[in-house]
Amino acid sequence: MTDIAGKVVWITGASSGIGEAMAYEASAAGAKLVLSARRQAELERVRSACAHPQNVALLPADLTDFDADSLHDRAVAFFGPVDVLVNNAGISQRSSVMDTSMAVYRRIFELDFFAPVALTKAVLPGMSARGQGHIVAISSVVGYLGTPQRSGYAAAKHAVQGFFDSVRAESWRSGVKVTIVCPGYIRTNVSINAITASGERHGLMDRGQEKGMDAQRCARKIWSAVAADREEIVIGKEALAVLVKRFAPRLASFALKRAKVT
Repeated sequence: MTDIAGKVVWITGASSGIGEAMAYEASAAGAKLVLSARRQAELERVRSACAHPQNVALLPADLTDFDADSLHDRAVAFFGPVDVLVNNAGISQRSSVMDTSMAVYRRIFELDFFAPVALTKAVLPGMSARGQGHIVAISSVVGYLGTPQRSGYAAAKHAVQGFFDSVRAESWRSGVKVTIVCPGYIRTNVSINAITASGERHGLMDRGQEKGMDAQRCARKIWSAVAADREEIVIGKEALAVLVKRFAPRLASFALKRAKVT
């Protein structure tokens, strides 16, 4: 069991959405938090809303252009070694394959895949040496199946699934645990902040996102999965799509080809 009370928890993408909600839940549970995102002002807002703001440190960073070892050293300087790393920062996409520039694909992979890889490699030696630690990777239902207008996002999340499965397979003997989280539609600004074919901000709330699960409820489910040392969890009614993909792939393909997405 992983109890986060008194533990040092580093959350990326903590200025909004799932990351923000996870910060509130972890603070209420008694964790010491290091929160990272690009926007200092939004991190300040999140810290002030936490149950124990005195135990919340802010570490602003642009995870598309950073030195992971240096950032890790700065994170450790606040409260000591990182016990739990939550790789949550990411960006979604709203554009077709034919229209999307390679620069957009590379930008998505820098944040959604290479950043969590780099941060995981930075914390893993210390966790292994101490014989304990927990790495949480926020993937997505599209880590199992690709949908229209999400080719880069789906590819990055598929890569996240494969990488963290391998991390788990390599690190379990040293006491390091890995939980992969695959949310469906969660009511956040992920669609508003998604990037288009040219790299511009989408700026629109998707219908599915608008009707999605509350982010705080999602955060509670994630922390429950971490506490139970779950290796993987799919959150939301979209879990059904994962089962269909696995056991009735032709039906899943039929549905995905006709999916109405923006």
